[in-house]
Amino acid sequence: MEEEIFKVLREKFKPFQGFPEYKEIPMNGIPREEIIGMIKKLIDNENKKWKEGYLSGCVYHGEDSHVEFLNEIYSIASQVNPLHPDVWPSSIKFEAEIVRMCSKIFNGKESVCGSVTSGGTESIFLAMKTYRDYARKKFAINEPEIILPVSAHAAFHKSAEYLGIRIKYVKLDEQFCANVEEIKEKISDKTIAIVASAPCFPYGTIDPIKDISEVAEDKNIPFHVDACLGGFILPWAKRLGYPVPSFDFELPGVTSISADLHKYGYSPKGVSVILYRDPELWRHQFYVNTKWPGGIYFSTTFQGSKAGGLLIAAWAAMLHLGEEGYIQATRKILEVADYIKENTSKFSEIKILGRPLWVLAFGSDVLNIYNVAEKMSEKGWGLNLLLNPPAFHIALTLRHDMSVARRFVSDLKISIEESKKLGSEAKGFAPIYGMMASLPVETSDELLSYLVQWMYMEP
Repeated sequence: MEEEIFKVLREKFKPFQGFPEYKEIPMNGIPREEIIGMIKKLIDNENKKWKEGYLSGCVYHGEDSHVEFLNEIYSIASQVNPLHPDVWPSSIKFEAEIVRMCSKIFNGKESVCGSVTSGGTESIFLAMKTYRDYARKKFAINEPEIILPVSAHAAFHKSAEYLGIRIKYVKLDEQFCANVEEIKEKISDKTIAIVASAPCFPYGTIDPIKDISEVAEDKNIPFHVDACLGGFILPWAKRLGYPVPSFDFELPGVTSISADLHKYGYSPKGVSVILYRDPELWRHQFYVNTKWPGGIYFSTTFQGSKAGGLLIAAWAAMLHLGEEGYIQATRKILEVADYIKENTSKFSEIKILGRPLWVLAFGSDVLNIYNVAEKMSEKGWGLNLLLNPPAFHIALTLRHDMSVARRFVSDLKISIEESKKLGSEAKGFAPIYGMMASLPVETSDELLSYLVQWMYMEP
């Protein structure tokens, strides 16, 4: 089993055998053209899959002229560092305007404030850090707890581990949404925040945010909505007439929202926002040091130095696309999703989990679903494998047009038939995921840590 695991991992994560390997800085510098050639050869090979629309998520726009536009903006501003607003005061303008534009999208009032971050994980970290420190100062809570649906992003688990916060998990209902009654039961005098997703990453389902908002408001508990995945789809989908429930600052119990611009906001990678209803909360996010010998130091986020070029390119993307551009992009994605949902519903061997809009998770009661995903992988698809229950999903993007949708349905039908012949026999990544699911959490985590270490240390 161990040999098979490393064979699969080596094929997937170390396909660059034959390229020069550098374990120390060369004595003499390598010519620019040679370096550029090496990078282009590596990246061009990797770009083929996403450009053809075979990937789930990852690249959300990818059209050549849009990428060239963002690259041009970044090249102009590559040296900008928002840590030094005295040198680059324009960085304050760009960041403040991104926050205000996002607030408008999420029905925020003038009091809504926040920061641009390096991604959804940092946005989530900052929200949890803010609520921890706010609860400590205002309510003397020193053993903080958050209430978290099991479908919430792993970044919440990560931040809780780093920040010393205990998690109280909430199970999902039959539609793969957070169970509101269980949330009520988990509230205690140590609860510093409740979390919900719009939508969650695994299943693309939206938690009952209106109901949770009412609970949070009644109990006077902060409520964070993770819209990292859906923040730049749901508002436009609602305008298009899709059944999108209220999920943002329109609901009085919602106190913060995270949303990624580098997903369906179509900015370069490394840009997200964290927004708060009230400046009093936001202040607990800051780091301020007035005693350091190096001078007064402050930062609004975890990062000190930041890539201002990414922030400015995100601002440029929002202005260039405009509301109409986002609406048209959302329409294309949801039409593709509707086609796939309608046509895969005819396959009796599999089922879509919950009632998602465009992140579609497939499970099965009769097949090893990982074998279906493996057969799709053999046809060039890069799909996300899920655990508990076993499933795989595809997060649809602008790379998935109708021709890709038809190919997906056709390949899925063939993959289902091929999987029937395998029975319960597992191959490819299926045994790895099956093993992870069957091991105790501590053992599974330790094994994965070992595999990650192997990926970066072994040739």
